[in-house]
Amino acid sequence: MRNHVAIEELGIDRAFIEEAIQYVLSQIDRNMLTFTDTFPSPASVDHRYEEWENIEWTPGFWTGMLWLAYEVTGDAKYRLAAEHQLESYKIRLEERIQTDMHDLGFLYTLSCVSAYKLTCNEEAKRLAIQAADLLLERYWDQAGIIQAWGNLNNPDERGRMIIDCCMNLPLLYWASEVTGDERYYKAADSHVRQSAAYLIRDDDSSYHTFYMDVETGEPRYGKTAQGFSDESCWSRGQAWALYGFPLSYKYSRRSELLDVGQRSANYYLDRLPADYVCYWDLMFTEGNDEERDSSAAAIAACGLLELSKYLPLSNDNRRRYENASLHMLKSLAEGYTTVGNPESNGILLHAVYSKPHRNGVDECCIWGDYFYFEALVRVKKDWQLYW
Repeated sequence: MRNHVAIEELGIDRAFIEEAIQYVLSQIDRNMLTFTDTFPSPASVDHRYEEWENIEWTPGFWTGMLWLAYEVTGDAKYRLAAEHQLESYKIRLEERIQTDMHDLGFLYTLSCVSAYKLTCNEEAKRLAIQAADLLLERYWDQAGIIQAWGNLNNPDERGRMIIDCCMNLPLLYWASEVTGDERYYKAADSHVRQSAAYLIRDDDSSYHTFYMDVETGEPRYGKTAQGFSDESCWSRGQAWALYGFPLSYKYSRRSELLDVGQRSANYYLDRLPADYVCYWDLMFTEGNDEERDSSAAAIAACGLLELSKYLPLSNDNRRRYENASLHMLKSLAEGYTTVGNPESNGILLHAVYSKPHRNGVDECCIWGDYFYFEALVRVKKDWQLYW
């Protein structure tokens, strides 16, 4: 287990982590028959996930949880369940079912790249490369970015990049490694550098989205989609930043990406309430009635662990990030799970999908469940990333 001193100080021992993992596994077992040919809805309704087809940006989180379960248990039932779902991802590519978005990374890294890395599944590798090809189609060469959403000719979406996409770039880096085609790497590398330049503000907070002129390459303006306002800092977006930039560093070794990752992390940590679980927008701090976002906390816990491992022991942030991630995990495990709520088929309570759209507010969100599980696995073992 990581950071033994910090773990002992917090009272987090191997038994604590194992108990938390066992609860996650029990909820996965409970859901496997329901979500065999379908997937959990992005957010729960009254703390219960509904059955959805493979149409949203979120199915990969469920399949990714099955692969994590297979890793920590070695039980073939989880591998068989995850492999069964590959056909659905194949159909989605072939029929281009809602593939006009950057979230192909979330979808195919956690379902297919994971399958290839864990089992050498050649069909999964083929599907993941095909998904990378579709993601590459969204790259605007002049602007140096991957457009987030919608048809490339849609004037409302044309040239919009979003902070979430930093998490989708590993699909392109991986595709470049396994194919030898540098186009994937160059697009990812350009996008992350543009993200650092324009999505991260001078005060180290982040815009959720930013528009670029795709003809001239000139920056236009920042705008939120799910934050409180265009100039506030949406918590989950900041969590995507502090995790996404070190993921690109993993592939490129650009030192400036570690710097922007630390800046993003410090801004995030400086605005947390006492229990280390953020409010849904970082403009809100201790002492108000706004909702928390446990899913952002789970993402941040993973990101801080990833970021810290690239820092030298002499860097004070390394210990700060490891300690903060463990505080988050402990807080989530002790106060934010569905333990004691037998009606819920989720794992983390008190997440927020989109407060401005009144969608999934104070509910379970499937990505929160996934990243909580990933964080636990990271602490338990030397986890080899799917990303």
